[in-house]
Amino acid sequence: MKMDTLRLALAQINTTVGDIEGNFNKIVANLQKAQALQAHVILFPELTLCGYPPEDLLLNIGFLKTNRHYLQKLLPHTQNITAIVGFVDMQDDIYNAAAALHHGRLAGVYRKALLPNYGVFDEERYFRRGNTNTLFSLDGVHLGISICEDIWYPAGPPEHQAAAGAELLLNISASPYQHGKMQGREQMLMTRARDNVAIVAYCNLVGGQDELVFDGNSVIVNEKGQLIARGKAFAEDFLVADIELRDILRQRLRDPRRRKGRPAYDLAYKTHQSVSLSPSPAPVLNPLPPNQPSVASQPGHRQEVYTALVTGTRDYIHKNGFNQVVIGLSGGIDSALVACLAADALGPENVVGVSMPSRYSSDHSKSDAAQLAENLNIRYETIPVEDIFAAYLQTLAPHFSETRPNEAEENLQSRARGNILMALSNKFGWMVLTTGNKSEMAVGYATLYGDMAGGFAVIKDVPKTLVYHLCRYRNQVSPVIPQNIIDKPPSAELRPDQVDTDSLPPYDILDDILEAFVENDYSVEEIVKRGHNLETVKKVIKLVHRNEYKRRQAPPGIKITSRAFGKDRRLPITNGYRVA
Repeated sequence: MKMDTLRLALAQINTTVGDIEGNFNKIVANLQKAQALQAHVILFPELTLCGYPPEDLLLNIGFLKTNRHYLQKLLPHTQNITAIVGFVDMQDDIYNAAAALHHGRLAGVYRKALLPNYGVFDEERYFRRGNTNTLFSLDGVHLGISICEDIWYPAGPPEHQAAAGAELLLNISASPYQHGKMQGREQMLMTRARDNVAIVAYCNLVGGQDELVFDGNSVIVNEKGQLIARGKAFAEDFLVADIELRDILRQRLRDPRRRKGRPAYDLAYKTHQSVSLSPSPAPVLNPLPPNQPSVASQPGHRQEVYTALVTGTRDYIHKNGFNQVVIGLSGGIDSALVACLAADALGPENVVGVSMPSRYSSDHSKSDAAQLAENLNIRYETIPVEDIFAAYLQTLAPHFSETRPNEAEENLQSRARGNILMALSNKFGWMVLTTGNKSEMAVGYATLYGDMAGGFAVIKDVPKTLVYHLCRYRNQVSPVIPQNIIDKPPSAELRPDQVDTDSLPPYDILDDILEAFVENDYSVEEIVKRGHNLETVKKVIKLVHRNEYKRRQAPPGIKITSRAFGKDRRLPITNGYRVA
């Protein structure tokens, strides 16, 4: 007999790539929670056991076997529940897969059919496409399982599953964050639910992994496309909801046009396999705890980006075995933002700010840096670089004679600062956080082995104009950044009276050109039509081309835009093609 109510749980967890035992322990803890709440089915994110993305670990046979071994170890923990767990399947090839674990046995496996191979994704390098659409039946309820990309296309695997009778479309995912994506993704899932007259349950990964941040925001959507529950953003969460199956049947009977004439996605699927999960005595469900299910509110744009950066910083530092960080505090806005992010991510007691003034450092920059450190309650040190700078100039004087001073002399200050920060890192085990933003990385307004020296580039994908917005947002939370840092013209202070606009267009102009060229691949003509001067556009694009070699040597940093430098944008350094 078909059950009337199915209790569904989603475990939105923060996994660590390669820590299979640690991930296993998190799965078990959430299984126990779901069993205590009498859930029938629980979902975990994509590749839960091994973490996502495992990259070339997938070429290591020992890694694959360990992943499979821990899947077997999960079986005794799945009594009285069905668990959908992401893992690497390695039967006849390597697959991104979801295991259906039911009452202590492996009931079946779904293999991801649509493998993303764009932007930060490289799944076709490792995985073979699945071509079997398995339908699972639990006490008469039909479940369709899919993985991340599979649900993004209107005629993808969930469409086939619903056409074959699936009432619940269960998707496990590792969808990386970029600003503006969360709202569009949720709308897509609502559309899938409405079009297929089915419950859509989407369990997304949360947490930082190298340059990626996963935002969570798992959802359960009913057959009318209405939100039943939403997980927290950028935090682990556990969702549970009771699904009234009779509502789905009534809605389907009212919608006879459902799926008629829909195109089939050409994946050469084999005939649908149907796996019946062994019937179990239907428990008498106790009422859910108060406030379940919940619909967490989504953060505003600036809060969303800021929280993503905090999450990515915290996880990168902690998952790589560090506890404390050191930052060069110049009194400028970029280092101010990085210091705030670090203090919020790690606690102020784990952040060290170092002022390294030279002969060109203004009094307000030194006082602004000191005031910021005091406001954040972080440790503050002053280590002047003037003597080192003077020694460099003296040493190089015979070789620089009869030449005009230029960037070579200016950058000696930045490289002295980089050496000091790295020495502190070596001595005390602090990770150096660099402070360069996306605008600077794009046009090379940064010094190799100077301000680019470090272990993690927190705001590497944050344009300068967004840096200002995020600082203003942070001051709304609590006023920690001195207003003078926000108000004064940005300057590297490597020569007298220097400001950034000596070398670059104003940042609102620069960032608009960079967004058009780097993120949207606009041509010179298209960018000029946006209202920009032709010569300015050509100059900016030439700087982007010329500085690819610098970006290759930059530390990793958190992706928050649609196209970040690094995995997202892969161009050759030696490159004779120019668009300007």
